Amino acid sequence: MECADYLIAAGTSTADSVRWMKKWRKAMNVIRTCHRLTRLTLLSADILRRTGSYVTIKIHDDADADATCTSNSAAAAAVKFSVAPDDKDFKGLVKDKRVDCFHRLGGAAKIAAALASGTEVGISGDESDVRRRREAFGSNTYPRRKPKGFWRHVWDALSDVFLIVLLVCAAVSLGFGIKEHGLKDGWYDGVSIFLAVFLVAAVSAVSNHGQAKRFDRLASESDDIAVTVVRGGRRQEVSIFDVVVGDVVVLKIGDVVPADGVFLDGHALQLDESSMTGEPHPVHVDAEKSPFLASGVKVIDGYGQMLVTAVGTDTAWGEMMGSITREKTEPTPLQERLEGLTSSIGKVGIAVAVLVFAVLTARHFTGSTRDDQGQPLFDKQRVTFNSVFSALVGIFQQAVTIIVVAIPEGLPLAVTLTLAFSMKRMVKEHALVRTLSACETMGSVTAICTDKTGTLTLNQMKVTEFWVGTDRPKAVAAVDGGVVSLLCQGAGLNTTGSVYKPDNVSPPEISGSPTEKALLSWAVAELGMDADALRRDCKVLHVEAFNSDKKRSGVLVRDNATGAVISHWKGAAEMVLASCSAYVGTDGEPRELGVEQRTNLEKVISDMAAGSLRCIAFAYKQQVDGEQSKIDDEGLTLLGLVGLKDPCRPEVKAAIEACTKAGVAVKMVTGDNVLTARAIAKECGIISDKDRNGIVIEGQEFRAMSPEQQLEIVDRIRVMARSLPMDKLVLVQRLKQKGHVVAVTGDGTNDAPALKEADVGLSMGIQGTEVAKESSDIVIMNDNFDTVVTATRWGRCVFNNIQKFIQFQLTVNVAALIINFVSALTSGKMPLTTVQLLWVNLIMDTMGALALATDKPTKTLMRRPPIGRTAPLISNAMWRNLAAQAAFQVAVLLALQYRGRDIFGVSEKANGTMIFNAFVLCQVFNEFNAREIERKNVFAGVLRNKMFLGIIAVTIAMQVVMVELLTKFAGTQRLGLVQWGVCVAIAAMSWPIGWAVKLIPVPDRPLHEIVATRKFF
Repeated sequence: MECADYLIAAGTSTADSVRWMKKWRKAMNVIRTCHRLTRLTLLSADILRRTGSYVTIKIHDDADADATCTSNSAAAAAVKFSVAPDDKDFKGLVKDKRVDCFHRLGGAAKIAAALASGTEVGISGDESDVRRRREAFGSNTYPRRKPKGFWRHVWDALSDVFLIVLLVCAAVSLGFGIKEHGLKDGWYDGVSIFLAVFLVAAVSAVSNHGQAKRFDRLASESDDIAVTVVRGGRRQEVSIFDVVVGDVVVLKIGDVVPADGVFLDGHALQLDESSMTGEPHPVHVDAEKSPFLASGVKVIDGYGQMLVTAVGTDTAWGEMMGSITREKTEPTPLQERLEGLTSSIGKVGIAVAVLVFAVLTARHFTGSTRDDQGQPLFDKQRVTFNSVFSALVGIFQQAVTIIVVAIPEGLPLAVTLTLAFSMKRMVKEHALVRTLSACETMGSVTAICTDKTGTLTLNQMKVTEFWVGTDRPKAVAAVDGGVVSLLCQGAGLNTTGSVYKPDNVSPPEISGSPTEKALLSWAVAELGMDADALRRDCKVLHVEAFNSDKKRSGVLVRDNATGAVISHWKGAAEMVLASCSAYVGTDGEPRELGVEQRTNLEKVISDMAAGSLRCIAFAYKQQVDGEQSKIDDEGLTLLGLVGLKDPCRPEVKAAIEACTKAGVAVKMVTGDNVLTARAIAKECGIISDKDRNGIVIEGQEFRAMSPEQQLEIVDRIRVMARSLPMDKLVLVQRLKQKGHVVAVTGDGTNDAPALKEADVGLSMGIQGTEVAKESSDIVIMNDNFDTVVTATRWGRCVFNNIQKFIQFQLTVNVAALIINFVSALTSGKMPLTTVQLLWVNLIMDTMGALALATDKPTKTLMRRPPIGRTAPLISNAMWRNLAAQAAFQVAVLLALQYRGRDIFGVSEKANGTMIFNAFVLCQVFNEFNAREIERKNVFAGVLRNKMFLGIIAVTIAMQVVMVELLTKFAGTQRLGLVQWGVCVAIAAMSWPIGWAVKLIPVPDRPLHEIVATRKFF
């Protein structure tokens, strides 16, 4: 301290001396505290790791802090853009590829300065800075087409041709009613039909409008991707919509360029601009000849950083996207099949309506149709145009109503509802659906080809083993300093990750892929790597990014102090070892890699792999020339081996077991060593000792086979190790040739062909590249295999819900058609009025779809085999159930039609009301039956389905209103408690009938196949 006092006193004033003395005392306090903490650590752990690093302590006093704050505030206030936001040359810099303007502005560095940004630290990133940039240069969004409004959905619902016909009939009925009975009593029939039609249209519009808004929200979520930017010198992820002009964006293979910008730095950066130019050839980006990166293009190789110069509609991509209208126009496969079923049922309904019209017309004009007093409705002695036309309109109106009831327009609505409901619930369970048809197809999946890392495992890698040559040092202190220095270069420079140390106290922030983060964490903690010092001391000359074929990456660096040029390689241990001719020991001395040493090292690698570790090797080579275009990868010297442990997800074993029970084969496709892959597969339950037929194969062996041989073994493959992206593609193709419905998981750019080829492509939301996500149908947002199983369960639920609704609706259709047809033939009039039939149509279409299409998946769904691609929409069990219920309803209601007045002693109108009431209540009770097609307990889980219970309650309440209050509107008469009790008792009979009929066994084979193969004599 005396020396310090002397130095301070020699060149400063008394006030300064006091201030500096305070600094020295603070420094000494810090040193003493660190020393005591170190001694405490030694006493508790008895371990001391020696590192070559040092810590710089920077002490600020209050005066410095105040001065710093003042200068920062002044600087923030003074920062202005030297480029005008409305400068046409600057705005068109990337869009028009203005190379002359780029050089005139001074290149990327000067443009960054003009935008108050830095090539290394980026923008400051605080709220005021981001807001100021957004106000000046715009946001990274584009105007979206306004979705359909509610009234447009109402108009679409009213555009149905049969509803239009009913409206015309209602208008005619209103006119004739007022003319014959006066305004006071003549408007009921016409206005009632008008109100009923508008009620049907309004309920349908409300439902469709809600689903459209939900689809738009889900589409917006799928567009919101994470972008890595550098702000304030720190890497961080922000939404693509939050990127602003001046941001420094970090790009790697598979990323989509989020905005227009210019190249700052990077290596071997190549872009696919086919989405903008249509040219399939890759474009090389460099700082001089081709510095422009356009929004929307994809990175297919290398990595780099870019400076954002334009966002939103100022980019060509933004202009194009702003002009695109997003409409869901393509029907899903299930919707197409249902449209065919709707058309068939509609034809039957039209045929019945034509027959009913003919019969009713003949009976009416022959005097066979009589009123309540038994008098003919048509007086042959007093024939007038009005009476004939009015009668024809009334009969035609009833016939059209039969068509409206018969055509199950609720089927497409049911598909839309269940798809929207499933998509919403799947998002909550971490599966974002990008393609609607994928929801359906997942229910038919018979094989899942899945990645290992991050999907079956936790993606939390950690270095657990470290070898130098054939030795496993107990501590890094036992390794020569030169070897440690080379390992630091290999880990810290040959990487796409980064290490950011905000201050001396906080732990370093490490970003990158899980493998890179594990290696960098190990290098910082164990080797004492100083990332900032490495970047200062070494210059990267050339980079070869990680390649799926070679399974390794390389970097060529020059030591700034010595001028030495060194190539570093890192990758799959056996691949790197094959290129090595020497190795170093813990003493740092290079040794020749002979046969014995190579065998020993291969055993080390095999032992790691058998222990489910991923083995990574580091190697280097001294080079003479740093101007080579390719990094030398022959005759390398092995530096060391590390083993990374990535534990299996705790829930994955149960998920794979669920797939096995559901008849879905799980196949693991990984780039790992075959021993590592086998160990992980056994741990996950993909392979077991009981599975005698399952095989584990390497990609190289599979590639060497002929297509016929591949087809022969493809069902038996459980694990494919050391696979290439094309191996996964071929595996998918062979499985599809064998008749499988295939789902594939993928996260890399090279997985895109397999994701597109598969029936359902599932990309990873965390580790997946944007190219992979765009090629997929569903994004697994938590990268968890259990979510894949959840998507399969929801896919089966979609098909199951549709089948429930079909069974319910066809029961109503069959019963209504038979009752009306028989009544028309025998009595010349229909038991249900037009308004009553429209009310029944509302119950079974919109409200039935809401009730049955929103059921959640049950555990039993995953105990059944997968749904075939061509599985019939109406199974034999459904035919059995609906035939029994329809026969019961027809028998009871026809009995009421002919004998109800005598049995209950009621009037014709009261009897008609009882028929209407019993028919509606039968549908309410049958909705419970429709919840389960094969299980006898139809009440299982009903209390958890709030939507179902709500619809039932609303239907019953509205039925009471129709019968008891809206008597003129519905053409009903108020009923007593006994009559209500009879109606409820009749309807309740459907429950025991539904239970009993399920005791009748039915064949699994579709009915049409049985009929086709049966010989009739």
